[in-house]
Amino acid sequence: MDMIATQYLPIMIFLGLAIGLGAILILAAVVVAVRNPDPEKVSAYECGFNAFDDARMKFDVRFYLVSILFIIFDLEIAFLFPWAVAFKDIGLVGFWSMMVFLGVLTIGFAYEWKKGALEWE
Repeated sequence: MDMIATQYLPIMIFLGLAIGLGAILILAAVVVAVRNPDPEKVSAYECGFNAFDDARMKFDVRFYLVSILFIIFDLEIAFLFPWAVAFKDIGLVGFWSMMVFLGVLTIGFAYEWKKGALEWE
């Protein structure tokens, strides 16, 4: 029984430190937090523009283009991790298929860049 306790001791120490640090950070946020926030700070804000009541109001689509870029590159990373892990087992076909995938993503990124989707003026 003593051997089991010594094996789990590092895990218990780590768990205690994690809980203690979490509690300290939460308490520090409560102590340091601003008690009287600015009305602009607490106003409704979604998708890059203020909330409105008319559904026919024009809005800028750049926010959606940036979100699409984020999704594209998030998916790219999601496909790159397993590819990198299995790189030595997939051979040339796997290598060139990933290069085609990355090429298509690069062309899409260059197109959005050329169209000015990343310019904030």
